[in-house]
Amino acid sequence: MLAAYVDAINAEDPLSGLVVGDRPAPEERVGWVVLPVLAAGLNHHDLWSLRGVGLPADRLPMILGCDAVVRHPDEGPVVVLPVVAGTPGWDGDVTLDPRRSLLSELHQGTLAEQVAVPGEGSWAPAPAHLSTVEAAALSTAWLTAYRMLFRNADVRPGDTVLVQGAGGAVSTALVQLGAAAGLTVWVTSRDEAKGRAAVELGAARAFASGDRLPQRVDAVLESVGAATWSHSVNALRPGGTIVICGATSGDAPEKAELTKIFFKQLRVVGSTMGTLAELRGLCRFVETAGLRPAIDSTYPLARAADALAHLAAGDVRGKVGITVAEPL
Repeated sequence: MLAAYVDAINAEDPLSGLVVGDRPAPEERVGWVVLPVLAAGLNHHDLWSLRGVGLPADRLPMILGCDAVVRHPDEGPVVVLPVVAGTPGWDGDVTLDPRRSLLSELHQGTLAEQVAVPGEGSWAPAPAHLSTVEAAALSTAWLTAYRMLFRNADVRPGDTVLVQGAGGAVSTALVQLGAAAGLTVWVTSRDEAKGRAAVELGAARAFASGDRLPQRVDAVLESVGAATWSHSVNALRPGGTIVICGATSGDAPEKAELTKIFFKQLRVVGSTMGTLAELRGLCRFVETAGLRPAIDSTYPLARAADALAHLAAGDVRGKVGITVAEPL
């Protein structure tokens, strides 16, 4: 089968270790099911894997990809939950399993014509109004945003939230979900055009990175890290919440801002992916609200190398999608 996979680790030139070519189809095994992939999507996780972060050489070759919509023989197109429990008998929140992994870390990923997934209901029905590429965006970026907003941010309709960064897939998902839920969403960006695009998606206002805000916000949704950390702390009202899901600019800010955090009684909450129940809730919400994930661009699987190069270049607004097969 055709697949995009890591064949060699190269931290300096990560794309040099990528191969788009033939790989053996997954084999059926106890507790797992093999399903045909209709569409997938790219994440920065794929670029980190190509650099060897979380993917040692002894696991190669490894098919990339966390996102997928697959064709289930009974349920039709379904969105795959990419989080896989690793502790035998684990039945709690899968994101808290210390041995959890994502597809493409221990188990082969979704950038392929077929993928093996845990067979005990590790998927959710794809919203009927979405294309398969749009629905695949829900697996990772939108699931991450959904948990950040609706489980961890402690906000209500009418509250104001700040999204640090305006162009990435998680950021655009936060804007669209937050606006649909009745939140006032502000964004920051170094790129004025990305700020305008966020407003078109539902943000109330866009600000330049680091700008002083007109008022303090109830929550900050943070994925940038070091470059925006002090601004995030300063932007919060007393008792407000920072929810952080990543640190694309690094995880060592110049100031930890500990005094402000304890004096203002701020909450700092880490957030990673989501559960199957949250994925199903997300898919229902997206369908009820008629939301469509912002898609930056779409490539066929055969051009996965071009798609990853585009993601690595950084000028992305929304999700980079991968088409694999047409739905029946």
